[in-house]
Amino acid sequence: MSHHPTDSKSTESKRLLSMVIAEWACALKFEHLSPAAIQSAKLFWYDSIGCAIGGSQQDDAKILLKHYREMGGGNGKATSFVSGFKTNPVDASFLNGHMIRAMDYNDIYWKSDPCHPSDLIAAPLALCEAYGLGGRELILATVIAYEIEMRLCEFGLPGIREYGWHHATLSAFAAPIAAGRVLNLNPAQMVAAMGISASRTFCPGAVTAGKLTNMKNTVDPWAGRMGAESALLARHGYSGPEHIIDGKEGLFAVFNHVQYKGKPAAFDAEMLVKALPTCPKCHFRIIDCGMKSFPIEALSHAPLTAMMKTIKDNNLRADQVTEIKVEVIARAADILGDPHKYRPDSKETADHSLPYCMAVGLIDGMVTPLQFKEERVMDKSLIPVMDMVKVVANEEFEALFPKFQPSRVTITTKGGKTFATRVDVPKGDPRDPMTEEEISVKFNALGGDVIGLDNCEKLRTCIMKMETARNFDELFSLATARKGTPVHA
Repeated sequence: MSHHPTDSKSTESKRLLSMVIAEWACALKFEHLSPAAIQSAKLFWYDSIGCAIGGSQQDDAKILLKHYREMGGGNGKATSFVSGFKTNPVDASFLNGHMIRAMDYNDIYWKSDPCHPSDLIAAPLALCEAYGLGGRELILATVIAYEIEMRLCEFGLPGIREYGWHHATLSAFAAPIAAGRVLNLNPAQMVAAMGISASRTFCPGAVTAGKLTNMKNTVDPWAGRMGAESALLARHGYSGPEHIIDGKEGLFAVFNHVQYKGKPAAFDAEMLVKALPTCPKCHFRIIDCGMKSFPIEALSHAPLTAMMKTIKDNNLRADQVTEIKVEVIARAADILGDPHKYRPDSKETADHSLPYCMAVGLIDGMVTPLQFKEERVMDKSLIPVMDMVKVVANEEFEALFPKFQPSRVTITTKGGKTFATRVDVPKGDPRDPMTEEEISVKFNALGGDVIGLDNCEKLRTCIMKMETARNFDELFSLATARKGTPVHA
């Protein structure tokens, strides 16, 4: 017998976490958001669109745009950043989400698991544009995306990364909630959307392990794409398993078969839905999310900051250095210091390589998108410098993570002197947040050559008054490349 998402809610559904989340999201309105949450949403959009404009110039983004152009389109109701390519909202969700992610320069939240909530917000934008909705609807969906995605990355005991799974697995549960809110789904439809999305989006950690490929920055935006399509399907009556989180053979049951330090994997189900915010005085998770001041993997920020500070404070030159010892938590050493990371042969591997980031930072005096161009990544003169970098797991730091991201860098010079600096909170962390002006510097550096500095400033104004927008025509017009800028492979 066919089950339709619009059917009356069963007693079982009311007990399931998917229904609790869906009922909260469906009931939340723009008027319920706090001023801080609204401001944060706009700042994250400002940062994300800058990342997308810069990301549009990456080879993988150009390949995807070429592919989707060949697949058809050109007359859809949703727009791709920079190229202005018109397509359906599902494909636009993916193209724009991938551009946001392409440089690994967008937001970061890391507790039990890491996540980049802005990977998911291109889907609500595409749906808002396609269905004639405005800024208030987009801000609401953005806050919802951050709330659920960040909670999902808190409730693992430990996180699913410890079992070899990528956080895109969790994004597949959050993405349809944000997309579904734009489409004004009812709770049963939203539960179905979550079931549709999460049923096919479990992602192994291989995408960020060892030698990295284009898929590193693709899997999470793909979860966002699946969120948009799942919400659209659910709206038409397509069904999905309501028990996808805590029912028979759902997320909890599947991971319960996995052992971690002699115990079955576990999740804090109560935390996932406890005190979901419902009023302007409530605490919304979005204000706890961080931004990146470097275009590199999140756990590299503290050690790179520590090294740059050590060099500046002690007036050190690259030719004086014989060793750079980097002490980090064990998972950072595992992700960023394995043998593949000492010989990166792609941007994807280089921006997840502590040896590369430290070496190029030491030699160039900065780590910007320029340091991840192919010719710099393949520069053999960096090999002996990378080999001076020793990445060591520090057990003392484990107890401080994830509240802090501690790192200590000790530089040894030819004279045998050592200089050490410890950093616990990198720039961009909510305890040391990037200001709107600092985001502007980042945005202009990413977008100036693509859309022009004049349009960069106009986009800033447009984004920061988003709640007044009735549509997104101006935003996409301003985010389109100047004539002569290459936007496809």
